[in-house]
Amino acid sequence: MIDYFNYNRRPTVDVHVGNIMMGGNYPIVIQTMTNTNTLDTDASIAQCERIIAAGGELIRLTTQGVREAENLKNIKDALRHKGYTTPLSADIHFNPRAALAASKIAEKVRINPGNFVDKQKLFAEKEYTEQEYSVELEKIRTQFVPFLNSCKEHHTAIRIGVNHGSLSDRIMSKYGDTPEGMVESCMEYLRIAVEENFTDIVISMKASNTLVMTKAVRLLVDKMDKENIHFPLHLGVTEAGNGEDGRIKSAVGIGALLSDGLGDTVRVSLSEDPEAEIPVAKKLVDYISIRQNHPTIEGAVYAGFSPFSTDKRETTAVWNIGGDFPPVVVSDRSNVSDFSINPHNIPDYVYVGSSVPSDFPKGLKAMVDFEGWNNRIDEFPLFTVQSLSQLETCSAKLKFLHISYSELNDEIISILNSLNDVVVILYTNHVNGVGEQRAFFHRLLIEEIKVPVVVQRSYNEDISEDIQVKAGVDFGTLLLDGFGNGIMLSNRGTIESKDIDSYAFGLLQAARVRTSRTEFISCPSCGRTLFDLQTTVADIKKSFSHLKHLKIGVMGCIVNGVGEMADADYGYIGAEHGKVSLYKKKICIEKNIPSEQAVEHLVQLIKDNGDWIEPDQN
Repeated sequence: MIDYFNYNRRPTVDVHVGNIMMGGNYPIVIQTMTNTNTLDTDASIAQCERIIAAGGELIRLTTQGVREAENLKNIKDALRHKGYTTPLSADIHFNPRAALAASKIAEKVRINPGNFVDKQKLFAEKEYTEQEYSVELEKIRTQFVPFLNSCKEHHTAIRIGVNHGSLSDRIMSKYGDTPEGMVESCMEYLRIAVEENFTDIVISMKASNTLVMTKAVRLLVDKMDKENIHFPLHLGVTEAGNGEDGRIKSAVGIGALLSDGLGDTVRVSLSEDPEAEIPVAKKLVDYISIRQNHPTIEGAVYAGFSPFSTDKRETTAVWNIGGDFPPVVVSDRSNVSDFSINPHNIPDYVYVGSSVPSDFPKGLKAMVDFEGWNNRIDEFPLFTVQSLSQLETCSAKLKFLHISYSELNDEIISILNSLNDVVVILYTNHVNGVGEQRAFFHRLLIEEIKVPVVVQRSYNEDISEDIQVKAGVDFGTLLLDGFGNGIMLSNRGTIESKDIDSYAFGLLQAARVRTSRTEFISCPSCGRTLFDLQTTVADIKKSFSHLKHLKIGVMGCIVNGVGEMADADYGYIGAEHGKVSLYKKKICIEKNIPSEQAVEHLVQLIKDNGDWIEPDQN
């Protein structure tokens, strides 16, 4: 059972993957995937070496067919000859024959239950009778059991890797495009493996939507627990993108699950070189690991709380905070003299500390400390207070009460619901700040207190990636729980305040609670990618970043492309080398466009559907 306030790793069975072990008794394994052609032995070996040098502990390679599977032996032999012992994993889609071949060579084989036996996803709508459904399950057994037997013989581990974007039409017909469908897609295979006494299994449930991904994993763990199955988990947000957005989105989704003690191996999927993924994953895992053996947090779980729900905590509205308003961004400028603002990331409130500077930009809402304030209250309506006595003395129109969980006593609880001009700023100094702040929200729920809460976390970082990862974990976990009516990201390092504001808006978007920019759903490149993904993503962002109301998918191939970007408004998918197909939702509008013309065609497609806005009008 998950302890939402105190960090503990989930117990699992031990899984052997070559010379490493996975599971709750072992450190979390960092892995990535090559983007070379697996038939290009030299290029694959060179990239594996770069990944290992970066700290990768498991390497996955694209294995489209039997030829690629067999060439894994050449890659593996060369790496072993050079002294590398890092296990290799084969990535299989659509091809049980390739999986069987790879099981004799690789230390681990990933199969996708959405397409291991079922045909390529056609988004066909068909009603299956119980008998027809049973026949389909028997087809799975017929293909899957020989593969399991080969893995047993060669001591090869398996990853059952479910992708939200590649659920079979059979699963879709019964469960829809849902986390529940993802869980059942996995369980069909797990039950067969258990019946065959095969236990070297790792499981992943991936989606580009962090809400879907976290809900699916939690549902799966609950389902496995009920059936007394305890396999390790591989965590990742697929198609996370690149740069700032990719790092934050990965930290939000993966971090929320790691915070629950779930997860035994991690891959951060970025549309960048695979070796760039490793440091991000290591920072994520290392940041979570410092919580081990932390001081106990006492708290009670609200009886109505569900980790599977996407409901938000019900609150009253105070100004534009709480109620049905999207979460606000409070920019902490209390330790800087620079008040420059990025026009694309304008904070809702700016905390200035003890005084309002004379050059404070007009049009922004400044929050100032009540303590020591000498001006008349009616000249300035927004104040922060540190105690009940200040709260009672201050007659401002809006008061922000700074408080931590340890300060939430019966006296404060007794008056919070009686005030309609107070917003809580919830801070923490606990090493497991996520757990302590969760305990605060559960206490409010138990006491039926509906005051809005702005979650505040403080850092001292000079490197953008570090704060993106840490803040993604800390804020993302609470936001995905349905907690928080705003965030206040404080940093005492050298990162510019306007960049911190950008990260705050990115966090809200990654947690699916507030949209403020175009969302680009882009896959990490792999050996199946049919164009230069990094260059293409950059070109797409340059042309479409002003369309803040849209989600645009950029997919290197068809394997997960159409399904994984089904949440997107428009899609740009590799069809064959040098050719791109364009989609509106799941519908292909134009096929096999020369890649040099594809951006122009996508602009026209968006215009034809009335979704285009000229950049200077945005």
